[in-house]
Amino acid sequence: MSHADIIAKTVRFVQDTLKDAEGGHDWWHISRVHTNAKRIAETEVCDTLVVELAALLHDIADSKFHNGDEEIGPKTAGDFLWGLQLDAAIVMHVQQIIRHMSFKSSFDKATFYSLEFGVVQDADRLDAIGAIGVARAFTYGGFKGREIYNPNIAPHLNMSKEEYKNTTAPTINHFYEKLLLLKDKMNTDTGKQMATQRHQFMLDYLQQFYSEVQ
Repeated sequence: MSHADIIAKTVRFVQDTLKDAEGGHDWWHISRVHTNAKRIAETEVCDTLVVELAALLHDIADSKFHNGDEEIGPKTAGDFLWGLQLDAAIVMHVQQIIRHMSFKSSFDKATFYSLEFGVVQDADRLDAIGAIGVARAFTYGGFKGREIYNPNIAPHLNMSKEEYKNTTAPTINHFYEKLLLLKDKMNTDTGKQMATQRHQFMLDYLQQFYSEVQ
C-alpha cells in the first residue's frame, strides 16, 4: 500500500471515529495538527509516514474523555494500524508517540523521545496556543462546565500530574498553568518560530481580557 493510500484510509478512520467529538478535539483539530506536522517535518530529516500517522491518530481516544485511561489511545491506534498490515516498527513507534505526547506526560520523567515525536508534539502544541488555542480552551472549559474567570481562584503553578488531570479551575487559569508554558517547551526550531507569534497573541488577549473585566 502506498504512503498516500495509508494516509487516506487513516483520514477516513479518524473522521468517522471523531464525528461526534468535543469541538476542541474533533476532526478539524486533527486536520490542523496534521498540517502543522507536515510543515515542520519539511524542515527535519524524519520518517514522514510515522509523523503523519501519529498526527492523525494522536487524539483517536483521548484519555480525558475515557475516564483517564492513558492506554486506550495507543491501543485504538494500534488496532487500526495492525489492520493495515504495516511494519511492526512503524505501528509501535506511532503508539509510543501517542502514549507520551500529552502535556500531562511532561509531569513524568521523560522515557521516550524521537525526532518524529518532537515534530508531532510541536504540531499539537501549536494548536493549543494562539487564536485557535484561546477558542479551544474556552470550548473545553464550557464542555466541562467551568467558570471563565474567578479572581478569587489563583492559578496553581506547581501542580502534580494528578492535580493537573483533576483540576476544575476557571479557564483563564489554564493559560498560566499550561498554554503560556508551551512556547518554551517546543522541540524543533520551526516549532519554536511558529509558536512565537501565537504566544504573543495570547498575551495580548489576556491584556484585553483584564482591561474589560476590570
